[in-house]
Amino acid sequence: MRGAVFHSRRFPELDPLCDYGQTVARPWAALYADSRKFSKRGSWGKVTSYSPLPGMPTHWYNFLRDLPAPMPEARDSGSPTAAEISAKIRPRTLIEQNASDKQWVAIPEPVAEWLRQCGRPTPLHRAHRLEKHLGTGARIYLKREDVLPSGSFKLNTAIAQAYYAAEEGRTTLVTETGAGQWGMSVALAAQMFGLRAEIFMVRCSLEQKPYRRHYMELLGAEVGPSPSPRTAIGRKILGENPGHPGSLGTAISDAIEHALGNPSAAYLAGSGMPHVYLHQTLLGLEVAEQLKDVHGEDLGVDGRGDHLIACSGGGSNLCGLIGPHLRAKADGADLRFLAAESTAAPRLTRGVYEYGRTDLGGFTPEVLGYTMGESFVPPPTHVGGLRNHHSSALVSLLRREGVLDAVAFDQRTALEAGRLLLRTEGLLLAPEAGHAVAAALDVVAKADAENLEPVIVILASGSGFLDLRGYDEVLLDT
Repeated sequence: MRGAVFHSRRFPELDPLCDYGQTVARPWAALYADSRKFSKRGSWGKVTSYSPLPGMPTHWYNFLRDLPAPMPEARDSGSPTAAEISAKIRPRTLIEQNASDKQWVAIPEPVAEWLRQCGRPTPLHRAHRLEKHLGTGARIYLKREDVLPSGSFKLNTAIAQAYYAAEEGRTTLVTETGAGQWGMSVALAAQMFGLRAEIFMVRCSLEQKPYRRHYMELLGAEVGPSPSPRTAIGRKILGENPGHPGSLGTAISDAIEHALGNPSAAYLAGSGMPHVYLHQTLLGLEVAEQLKDVHGEDLGVDGRGDHLIACSGGGSNLCGLIGPHLRAKADGADLRFLAAESTAAPRLTRGVYEYGRTDLGGFTPEVLGYTMGESFVPPPTHVGGLRNHHSSALVSLLRREGVLDAVAFDQRTALEAGRLLLRTEGLLLAPEAGHAVAAALDVVAKADAENLEPVIVILASGSGFLDLRGYDEVLLDT
């Protein structure tokens, strides 16, 4: 129905004690655990006592059934197939979650304990000083994922994936990382569950952000550049282009090939997969509850033009934020979703909608999405988390169906937006998150011109303290 207003009590809960698919007459908010009932464990498994945090979801929300159209079939004709490769290197539960028909998936208690220990739910910050600086009637909120101990939202799925790997008896976590935030999160999660971590970091980011490498190595992780001389695909890429800056496509290839050579290893993906999006729905679920119960806001009021905004690389922070709200938008809530990408890899704004792979080694299936082509090498900007040549199938579907809008910014514009936020709110965000701030500034300007006062939620996906070199190099002259 038109004019529907979204808030946390719109949906009925699916009772976890019943078979999924049986609806019971309890409000959606009942999914949130009563803080008095939390039993907590402290760091490294020792029992501790501290004030419980109210409002953390007890379940992840599977929004695949809320998509506007069926997901396009992937093309998987390799030998071995991508599905066969995945079965060898991914924890079985994660593969099952990719195809789950359950709408609510219970968060295992060991995962929930670590999430609470790390600071979930994260704050939803009202940006009063930024609003005053802009002279706007819009109400601007920032979902503060930068406060998590590894500095970003990536920890939400790293903990879950590491847990499932450990439960399956895997001993080593292997992954890629762009700007390093995912690698930092995997390194920390590996320690939580007594596992080793081996991480392939995009070469230009490794050189730009050495302190991210130091953090991972302090946690015992082994970190190397991508393209990597340790893998056949890395050697091939370096043979063709010795100065290759690396990309998420090269790093995914290196990580998967390396994981295939170690039977005890589990390959973890930081984005692009349904199980990752599932784990990240903590973001949208917490935002809905916090807007209503903490700030007294309804989301999606007719005629106001409310926005949920996130940067988009692989799409996990974006999908985690908007996924729980797709149904409300389909039911008529006046709610806009906006992806902010980099002009260094403008897939959603300038790419072609066609089949392609996210890696360069042929280990992943061909998926239908917006792409710059497998031969595209993103320039070595300071926004390593957004340097993907191919967008995920799910994000691309939302864009194709008109559910998701997209804009692209160069790194100077994004970092200038980040500097403005620092000077007004005292918050220093990663360059990737600066793209979301830049997009929000444009939304505010348009709303002001139209005399609208929307609610705008920006996902502050990561901290910028280890990105100061980028801020300095790009903004030094201004």
